Amino acid sequence: MPSSLRDILTSVSQGQYPAPDGRTVVVPQPSPRDAGVLAFTAHSVIFSDQDPEWIRETLEQSCPDPFSASLHPAFLAALMARTGRRMDTVGSLTLAPALPGPPPLELTEIEDPDHPRVARARAYRDDVRVWSADGGGILVLGRGLAGRWETAIEVDEESRHRGLGRALAESARHMIPLGEVVWSQQAPGNARSVRAFQAAGYRPVGAEALLIAA
Repeated sequence: MPSSLRDILTSVSQGQYPAPDGRTVVVPQPSPRDAGVLAFTAHSVIFSDQDPEWIRETLEQSCPDPFSASLHPAFLAALMARTGRRMDTVGSLTLAPALPGPPPLELTEIEDPDHPRVARARAYRDDVRVWSADGGGILVLGRGLAGRWETAIEVDEESRHRGLGRALAESARHMIPLGEVVWSQQAPGNARSVRAFQAAGYRPVGAEALLIAA
């Protein structure tokens, strides 16, 4: 079993998943910014610098089912209270390999550091770049959790149902080096986003709860 979050994510990106043994493992935070929970099939990873014994005891108290305890609301609430952090949602975690050639959309880079999408992305990622696409779309790309490539997209309401979201998600695969993968998170209830990323070739690999410094 890899001992660092970076190694775990690398293994998953190569199709090598943690054993479905019902265990929850605790690994150090990859940076002061990033803490949270990853859940794979019958296996969870908590990346936090909190006392592992406290984590295990709180898991047992929060939920008797070891397969779901790490993402149980009671455990996440306790972890946020102990760390003074907050979270947005539990997201579906997906990834896709890089693609050769130019993206399918004409993209214009947004260099304004005060642009709302740029400012928000920099709270979660390093080396952030943001592009706009004709028709009302935004593509975000940067280095996020443990240095992985991460992307996010945004489509104006009046531009939806035209395939723009899928094209933006696919474009991200052309913007990273060949041999790499790009990760993305979708709120499970955001069915349009889930469909767009899956149509663009992203496969679901788990779930993620990212705790953000308040």
